[in-house]
Amino acid sequence: MSSIYFNEEHLMLQKMVREFAINEIKPLAQKIDQEGLFPKESIKKMADLGLMGIPWETKYGGNNMDTLSLVIAIEEIGKVCASTAATMMAHTSLGTAPIAAFGTPEQKEKYLPELASGKQIGSFGLTEPNAGSDAGNTQTTAVLTGDHFIVNGQKAFCTSAGVASIIIFTARLIENGVDKGIGAFIVEAGTPGLSLGNPEKKMGWRGSDTRSVFFENMKISKKNILGSPSKGFKQFLKTLVGGRITIGALSLGTAQGAYQLALNYSKERSAFGKQINQFQAISFKLADMATSIQAAQHLVYHAAWLKDNNQPVIKDAAMAKLFASETAMRVCTEAIQIHGGYGYIKEYDVERFFRDAKILEIGEGTSEVQRIIISKEILK
Repeated sequence: MSSIYFNEEHLMLQKMVREFAINEIKPLAQKIDQEGLFPKESIKKMADLGLMGIPWETKYGGNNMDTLSLVIAIEEIGKVCASTAATMMAHTSLGTAPIAAFGTPEQKEKYLPELASGKQIGSFGLTEPNAGSDAGNTQTTAVLTGDHFIVNGQKAFCTSAGVASIIIFTARLIENGVDKGIGAFIVEAGTPGLSLGNPEKKMGWRGSDTRSVFFENMKISKKNILGSPSKGFKQFLKTLVGGRITIGALSLGTAQGAYQLALNYSKERSAFGKQINQFQAISFKLADMATSIQAAQHLVYHAAWLKDNNQPVIKDAAMAKLFASETAMRVCTEAIQIHGGYGYIKEYDVERFFRDAKILEIGEGTSEVQRIIISKEILK
């Protein structure tokens, strides 16, 4: 099936990332999860391989590859460690993409080389405590005062904020007391008035740094605004379309990782004198898991292809994210069931995959939000 979408370059990338993931990332995955460790060593090695800047122009230190290449890399890493894949995904699709898409030439020259090379990590702040899926209800404000903004507010659930060199965030643009709409801004770590909360203690993605970001009378230059001053929200929505494709890729990786564990276990475990995969109850589960994964691959790869070919992709990206994330949850649930009691024990990796899967139905907009987007598109 992959031959429909993949060219020789894609296949070479897939082979390289798969071998790297198995040899370098997989041995660390359980420790990263158990101790809540940020995968610093793996991220550095990924940067050395050029995996932190796959889609960006070579003049900025990227590899100038397509969205499908990014999907392939995230999928392969996601098969062994969701925390590492999520870090790469958020850095590329959310922490760097807005600058690549909407930044001024000066902003690109300043920030992209360090981000594309992986020497620095980017973070993305959209969600607020009182504005989750309702991102239009942004309450953080940026008040224009002369040649700078004074920012006050809070962002929640910011991936990699604690290790990021820059954070891109949205805020209501206030000028002369008038609300001009939601703008997007770049802020560098260490800026006075910027502070970080403690890392969130999460059920899954435990090696991914997630925390709140606080702005208290933070002063930033007008040069820090990203793209059109009052179109920050639309820019972020466009960024999220790409994010849905990449979280679909991570969903694929998570589902495949759990499926392979279940398949292997079904060959090793015997009951009533034969391998458990010889029982119809188990073989049917495996058949359904494999079918759902292949269907999800078609949706995710097709959405990536549409984006790469500048075709309308809003509906297809939402469909890919919706189906792939729900597939990951179903597959991981069935993988636990196939393992029986052993699937509930932390020494078995399938337990980790199960915990990592749930956030996939929540991040980049819940499954309910994706259904709203899809219905709006098909009812136009």
